[in-house]
Amino acid sequence: MTATAGWTNWAGLERTRPTQVLVPEQTSEIVTAVERARARRTPVKMVGTGHSFTGIAAPEHTLLRPDRLRGVVSLDRDAGTVTALAGTPLKELNRTLELLGLSLHNMGDIAEQTLAGAVSTGTHGSGGHAAGLAAQLAGLELVTGTGEVLDSDQEPALLDLARIGLGALGVLTTLTFRVEPLFLLRAEERPVRWDELLATHDELVERHDHVDVHWFPHTDGALLKANTRLADPVSAAEPLPGWQHRLDDDLLSNRLFGVLAAAGAHWPASVPSINRVASRALSARTYSDVAHRVFVSTRTVRFREMEYAVPREAGLAALREARRVIDAHDWRIGFPVEIRSAPADDVPLSTAYGQGVCYLAFHVPRSVDHTEYFRAMEEVVLAHGGRPHWGKLHSLDADRLALLHPRFEEFLVLRDRLDPDRLFTNAYLRRVLGD
Repeated sequence: MTATAGWTNWAGLERTRPTQVLVPEQTSEIVTAVERARARRTPVKMVGTGHSFTGIAAPEHTLLRPDRLRGVVSLDRDAGTVTALAGTPLKELNRTLELLGLSLHNMGDIAEQTLAGAVSTGTHGSGGHAAGLAAQLAGLELVTGTGEVLDSDQEPALLDLARIGLGALGVLTTLTFRVEPLFLLRAEERPVRWDELLATHDELVERHDHVDVHWFPHTDGALLKANTRLADPVSAAEPLPGWQHRLDDDLLSNRLFGVLAAAGAHWPASVPSINRVASRALSARTYSDVAHRVFVSTRTVRFREMEYAVPREAGLAALREARRVIDAHDWRIGFPVEIRSAPADDVPLSTAYGQGVCYLAFHVPRSVDHTEYFRAMEEVVLAHGGRPHWGKLHSLDADRLALLHPRFEEFLVLRDRLDPDRLFTNAYLRRVLGD
């Protein structure tokens, strides 16, 4: 046991002070911690990096830290799978896979999260045949609320519902991903105008494997990133020169953008002008590199975020309506709206379960009150059939979420079996899953 200290998430929106902090090194220590918590009727929570904007990982008594539960433990090249400890940061898995000549199929642009945290909250990328990390899972192991260690190899039905488990079913110990040979992506990045974006977005999504767009409110400017898989060998990569990476991604996308965002937060009237500068700050560029180096970006500017998945066919209509509402208010929104797409998957609590989706993500600087803006945007996306990202800000409760997720009740039944005493609950889970 370590001395207790306050816990806060990445955005600084959630803060708790756990009663005790444990750093287990093996599954048996997690079992002991769970059994002790059950005997004392106190909650226990394994945290990740706190990158969720909600309180989904907030510990209310015993905090388990995953620092010593990291690394790849097995590789099955014939099956095309890799098993890693659940506390492994995604960035570490990416590096190990690259050394093995392997890659995940898809991922988002943040790689700081632990594997357990990223999977449990439904973290996703854009495009491909599987956008979400959970849809790339082939197996998992967890410790239940009764101290039992369950492996999906022995209980195949577990994998179906537990792939996005919200931390409510147990403490994940290992995760097995389907992987593929290391591959190259060609990234094409350029500014794009609003009218062009609306006119060509669907075509871009069809033509490229992964498309990500950032539209800057109060302007007609957006930045487009379109990634295409290459059949070329990895040795044929043409990455950005080091100087350009430092200029574009470090200086412009992070340091300069951070200064501009801070200025906009202090002087809201300057936001439209700042956004016009930001939307043109990066010039068009094309490069190729191994997949994870193209997917992942460094993010040093902290913010608050809400993201919803609307049915794919409703995506542009929802985006148009979001702009109409923004233009009708006197807000000054200093962060872009992100637009991504994903194919349907079969993960029960996924935002893309059973339907292709368009993701709309709304952001404000960490120091700016998001309440009114996010509430209005939430009304827009809900009117278009949206489902909220579990790790990002939203206002829905269990009753509303049950209407959006066809297999919600099945998940609750499994939760009753695996965590009958609600050892893994907290305020956020009580809201979104009920008691």
